[in-house]
Amino acid sequence: MTTATIEAPIPALEEAKKNALLLGLFLPLQSGAWSPSLAPRDTDPGFEYNARCTVMAEEMGFDLVFGLAQWMGKGGYGGKMRFREDANDPLLITAGLAALTKRIMLVSTVHILYGWHPLHLAKFGATIDRMSNGRWGLNMVTGYKKSEVEMFGLGLVEHDQRYVMAEEFVSLMRRLWSDPEEVTFNGKFWQAKNAFVSPKPVNGRCLLVNASSSKAGLDYAVRNSDLIFITSPAGADLDAAAAVLPDHNRRIKDLAQQAGRDIRTVINPHVICRETEKEARAQYDRILEQQDSVAADNFYATFMGGDQSSWKAASRDQWVIGGNVHIVGTPEQVVAGFQKLKDAGCDGVQVNFYDYINDLQFFGDRVIPLMKQAGLRI
Repeated sequence: MTTATIEAPIPALEEAKKNALLLGLFLPLQSGAWSPSLAPRDTDPGFEYNARCTVMAEEMGFDLVFGLAQWMGKGGYGGKMRFREDANDPLLITAGLAALTKRIMLVSTVHILYGWHPLHLAKFGATIDRMSNGRWGLNMVTGYKKSEVEMFGLGLVEHDQRYVMAEEFVSLMRRLWSDPEEVTFNGKFWQAKNAFVSPKPVNGRCLLVNASSSKAGLDYAVRNSDLIFITSPAGADLDAAAAVLPDHNRRIKDLAQQAGRDIRTVINPHVICRETEKEARAQYDRILEQQDSVAADNFYATFMGGDQSSWKAASRDQWVIGGNVHIVGTPEQVVAGFQKLKDAGCDGVQVNFYDYINDLQFFGDRVIPLMKQAGLRI
């Protein structure tokens, strides 16, 4: 494994690391967000709604917000709700959010192999980073869905080869951020002659994020990421996840240490929190009972197919709820769940909700104060 060079710190990330547990919010940029259910909610994928979520999260002390990228065909995943047919672009959304926020980190997902050139993202990323005063981050994904790749007139690249391509892409992008001179680059997949980006990112580079679980993906991620979004190898049940996550986190951090990197792992819980456990469980059941069966079937089938493996332990019902692990209960039980993930080696949580603004407000009022009491947040 190649050892990475020492990089300049990102002040916003260093500030977030003062907390025992990083706290992020998964933005609902797609219609239906993570849950193919018809149960009542106000969640909306539009910019105004996501801006409200982000401003609220910043006021509550969240460290980051994160936008998923998805390229959907007409009808999305189908069903009555046409699940995720509306899919807003996170790169453009975070550019808008930069003007509305002061402290919170803004992470955009980009499928870097879908026709992009490193110069595009070096330029666009540096611009958003300047707009946010050094708070922008890039979640670099390679893509695995054949239907998405074909939208761009491309063919699906073999799994491990995608990470070879990504390594070259990121290498050139980072040079364009850091090199004070014009860059000429002759790679196997990308070339550039006298390419130049100015102004540079505020900190000389931008926050880099990746979500990987395969050997090739993790080797790439530990060399090129500040944060690694992880999934539970045991599915969404919290106790099952807590049993296997210590080994999973240890494996990732051992790889990072070998590469000379200091990374943080972040997991994605779906939180259903109410004053009583009975109320929380009733909401969990309501989401399942009112699922859009056609959309749920298609959504589940998508993640069970293809050559990615990180989500395959989750059951169909777990996919209807959404998120990677489920934390359901009272504010005290939610904090206990976060502590369990922390004890299992996770450095952060990136939460998602069903009825976003209402659930987020309750989370801020009732859960975050208890997280502070528990020493998870400062």
